[in-house]
Amino acid sequence: MKRKSPSSPSRKSLTYRDAGVDIDAGDALVDRIKPHAKRTMRPGVMAGIGGFGALFAVPRGYREPVLVSGTDGVGTKLKLAFEWQRHDTIGIDLVAMSVNDILTLGAEPLFFLDYYACGKLDVDSAADVVKGIAAGCTMAGCALIGGETAEMPGMYPPGEYDLAGFAVGVVEKKRIINGRSIRPGDVILGLGSNGAHSNGYSLIRKIIAQRGVKLSAKVGGRALKDLILAPTRIYVKPLLKLMKQLPVKGMAHITGGGLLDNVPRVLGDKLTAEISRNAWPLPPLFRWLQQQGNVADDEMHRVFNCGIGMVVVVADKDAARAQALLKRAGERVWRIGSVRRRRGNEAQTVVV
Repeated sequence: MKRKSPSSPSRKSLTYRDAGVDIDAGDALVDRIKPHAKRTMRPGVMAGIGGFGALFAVPRGYREPVLVSGTDGVGTKLKLAFEWQRHDTIGIDLVAMSVNDILTLGAEPLFFLDYYACGKLDVDSAADVVKGIAAGCTMAGCALIGGETAEMPGMYPPGEYDLAGFAVGVVEKKRIINGRSIRPGDVILGLGSNGAHSNGYSLIRKIIAQRGVKLSAKVGGRALKDLILAPTRIYVKPLLKLMKQLPVKGMAHITGGGLLDNVPRVLGDKLTAEISRNAWPLPPLFRWLQQQGNVADDEMHRVFNCGIGMVVVVADKDAARAQALLKRAGERVWRIGSVRRRRGNEAQTVVV
């Protein structure tokens, strides 16, 4: 008996689409995002979206340029974006988490790449995400020059995706900010956050679930949804401008670990940052979270930014001018504490 050929009409010819991957949808997404990426272009971009790799020339004018890189995701804030069908600002969070990190070393962000992975590609929601990424890049002054969209059937539940980002910046070697010049008596300035930014969302989701909170609830006159999904603030442009006008000794991006764990990352072992909790107002969202979850003060300071998204350390003589310059640039900024000698084995951040 003659064996039937695999190409016989009696057997369906399978395609990649039958397996769950739609190449046409991927091509459609690239077409949708190209205009957004184009708006982020800056000098130095040699080849961007569409090729196998992106090219970027180190800007002229540096004597000893040092490249600074950072990568991050958005964490479980994504779960709320899925549940509430809000995809247009989550890309700003993605950019902010990387560019704010490399900024703490004094680096100007140059370019950004993203990785978007899903089980089945929804072009509309993916385009919203990348539109947000492009908006974040514009805020940071960096170019969106590439990325990857991965459609992987069976890897993610329907309607869900994962995000990761990667930023590269540059700083003059002699201008790297590493905290080594910080001394007792230096002043700690705190720049206001937009909310929880991209940290503490597992606890936020736990509080919402346990308390059965109505999503239409108002907190401080604003919809709870809007407060919780407010995108991470990008501090790049105001702080780059500040660094050109006066010496900045150290910066800490207040992410996972809050004030207690992030400020010590820029301090020498023999120094402590003493922060006054009454130096700035606790935003309504954090008051609500603390009340609803019965969260202790120390836990609040370790999990959330509590209204301070970036810390800047300057000499006492420069503090007033730095504060004025940052306010002029549109930042909310407070003198939240000072640096002193560490006493024994005490914590390197003390909130009093």
